Amino acid sequence: MGPKLVEYLLYEPEESGILWIKFNRPERMNALMGTAEENGTVAKVGEYMRAGDDDPNIRVIVLTGVGRGFCSGANLGSSAAQDVAGADFPGNRGTHEGPDAARQHFFHGFTKLHRDISLIRKPTIAMINGPAVGSGMDMALHCDIRIGCEKTRFIGYHNAGQIIENGGSYYLPKMVGLGRALEFAYTGEVNAERAYEWGMLNHLVASEKLEETTRELCNRMMTIPPLVQWVSKRVMRAALDSTLETTMVLTSNAGGILQNSEDAKEARRAFVEKRKGRFKGV
Repeated sequence: MGPKLVEYLLYEPEESGILWIKFNRPERMNALMGTAEENGTVAKVGEYMRAGDDDPNIRVIVLTGVGRGFCSGANLGSSAAQDVAGADFPGNRGTHEGPDAARQHFFHGFTKLHRDISLIRKPTIAMINGPAVGSGMDMALHCDIRIGCEKTRFIGYHNAGQIIENGGSYYLPKMVGLGRALEFAYTGEVNAERAYEWGMLNHLVASEKLEETTRELCNRMMTIPPLVQWVSKRVMRAALDSTLETTMVLTSNAGGILQNSEDAKEARRAFVEKRKGRFKGV
């Protein structure tokens, strides 16, 4: 069963096995709708990705934006009362009363929704066609792979007087090193070329080649048994917070399970017969 669709976030599965999830407010550079609400943009991204994760016909999930921007996060030029997109402004974390209510609302809602992206078992790609700002940057950093172009920029919450959230504070130091991550924290912005040099972007290509490059990568990925990808992703993400010994236990256990899977048997047959494998994720 597919997700409940909204007009500001597109859900476009293809027979090829690629699911395109697209921020769709091009007139606002794809600014967010809401914060932790059930139908807010970030909640819908999680819902759409979970639907793609559950669809046996989907192999790769691509997150991108319509028009000139990837996702501009909050609309800081208007209040939440005037424009629901402004509700993402970190200083406006819900209308709950009490000294700790705003923090609780944000942590149990918006923060958790960002994390949903990292829990998807299938490969996720952020195709960053323009500025990725605030929550847009965080969502891109939670994806497995990022592909950018000369129009790509990463911008934090600094203009709103806030620190970077989950993707930036957790994944960024691991991607680029502490010194570079702190440089970003102190300046608030990094362009496409430097993002590629630092390792925030896996690929940097001309904007007219962005979709072509993304599709080529998806096609290469879909030649690999999906179980290998799913287990590799879970082990590597767990290893970020683990030790060598624990990782060795995880890989040895997973290797034994994968060895006897139907996909592994098909991969070996396909290799011997010099043909493409036909994988089912079992």
